[in-house]
Amino acid sequence: MFDSPDFDLAPYAGFDMTKVVRRTYCSWDDSGWRSLLVQCFTHAREAEDFRLPGVSDLHLVLCTDGNAEMSVRAGGKAVRRRWAAGRLELIVPGHTTDRGYRATSVMRTIQVHIPRAAVDRVAAELGGPGPDFEALSAGLGAGDAVVEQIMRGLAAAEGANDLYAESAAVFLTTHLLTHGRGRPVPGSEHTAVRRGIAVMRERLADPLTLADVAAEVHLSVYHFIRVFREATGETPHRFLTRLRIEQARRLLTGTDLTVERIAERCGFAGPGSLSSAFLARVGVRPSAYRKMSSTGGQSRACPEQAAPS
Repeated sequence: MFDSPDFDLAPYAGFDMTKVVRRTYCSWDDSGWRSLLVQCFTHAREAEDFRLPGVSDLHLVLCTDGNAEMSVRAGGKAVRRRWAAGRLELIVPGHTTDRGYRATSVMRTIQVHIPRAAVDRVAAELGGPGPDFEALSAGLGAGDAVVEQIMRGLAAAEGANDLYAESAAVFLTTHLLTHGRGRPVPGSEHTAVRRGIAVMRERLADPLTLADVAAEVHLSVYHFIRVFREATGETPHRFLTRLRIEQARRLLTGTDLTVERIAERCGFAGPGSLSSAFLARVGVRPSAYRKMSSTGGQSRACPEQAAPS
């Protein structure tokens, strides 16, 4: 396992994750793929601080089950993130992170590695500047239905040949790089906007105000609104509401939580507030959306070795 020359997985050699995760699927071993590495893991309920080595591959993580409070440190102070079904992360290539978490239910993830050489080839064909992985990571944190569905599909594609894997890797990379370039983050405000998006994701369940976010990124409210709109095409309030609605949709289809509990987890004042916002954005009430989605199955997969998030 992990013997392909195209992948940079050497940092994981001797990296014992058996106390943290149990691997349930590996596309190299189970499907014979070499163009793309897909793994499913089931995570332990709790993990003390552990170091996740950085690799040069494009490494995507999708949480498919569970709910956890995770602490992530990458050279600076630790940042707390809420992990739940549907949460996506692109781990910035080369970044070593120290992580720890405590889950309230069993955590499962699908994790995809795309070789850096394949990423560079796609980037060269697209032209322009090289990929800004930090900006891509921040943008993906807001959710991406295409990436989520592809990752779920890859985890369920056991038996497909390597041409399938290679095609999926090219499409996934092209989508990520193209989508990321579609909403550039300008100039010196680049870091502030990225950080603002991260704060929104990390504190999604909190009664977060625009002043709170602006203070976190050390900008005035007016300045933050201006640079955020230039970077994303949306106001911070609209962007945050969209994040909350997307999370509510995932919880409605992937859990049995009541609408009241979902409202709490998504930062709404109550079920009425969630219902009004949901109707405005989705076109139906949360209860109707859950009923409409109840006949659609969702694939399930889980975490263990190489890279728990």
